[in-house]
Amino acid sequence: MAADAYDRYMGRYSHHLSPQLADFAGVRPGQRVLDVGSGPGALTGELVARVGATSVAAVDPSEPFVAAARERNPGVDVRKASADELPFPASTFDVVLAQLVVHFMPDPKAGLAEMARVTRNDGVVAACVWDHAGVHGPLNLFWRAARAFDPDVDDESHLPGVREGDLPRLFESVGLRQIEATVLWVTVEHATFDDWWEPFTTGVGPAGSYFRSLSADRQAALRAECRATITTTPFVVTARAWAARGDV
Repeated sequence: MAADAYDRYMGRYSHHLSPQLADFAGVRPGQRVLDVGSGPGALTGELVARVGATSVAAVDPSEPFVAAARERNPGVDVRKASADELPFPASTFDVVLAQLVVHFMPDPKAGLAEMARVTRNDGVVAACVWDHAGVHGPLNLFWRAARAFDPDVDDESHLPGVREGDLPRLFESVGLRQIEATVLWVTVEHATFDDWWEPFTTGVGPAGSYFRSLSADRQAALRAECRATITTTPFVVTARAWAARGDV
């Protein structure tokens, strides 16, 4: 199931990120909030815990993720939609959030402009993206090993939002005000090497797609390169996400 594979791949990190992003955005009871690019619902569940299911909406372009988010969060208005075409009237929400999504938007400015459109005046737009361009992304070890075999590998470091300062500049470009930036940290312990490694083999995300594109020999070599880096278990991955918020 796509949602379960995502949970093992990125959900193990994003569940720890969700409360921090909700705190940074100032989500509180009485607000109506939207989760853009919800995936199977890690942030959605955090929002439900804070404001109640009937005050939360979520969108994602993946039908399997939409189905999972609906099942996991009864009462939430979950719809299949992309960030650049949000199916809501203007000024619908108090807070609109995008967790680990901006770098995957086909047009980040269009997506953020849509998020601002559906946010009421003086409401908040907030987003976060992993530090894929630096040394503290959650996938850094995997991509570092991949670059040892293929220096030109598409390792996500070129994507929008993955560098410090990217998100505030994008927020400013769509007219958001009172922009603030911060850093969110997540620490995840992996009991064994295989506990960390297995999710990459499921084909989820750019890293999983890259792994699946390799021959069996290259897959084995990549695994061995990663294994040589992890010398003791359990081991901890500490990941950094860039975050920004702005007022409409």
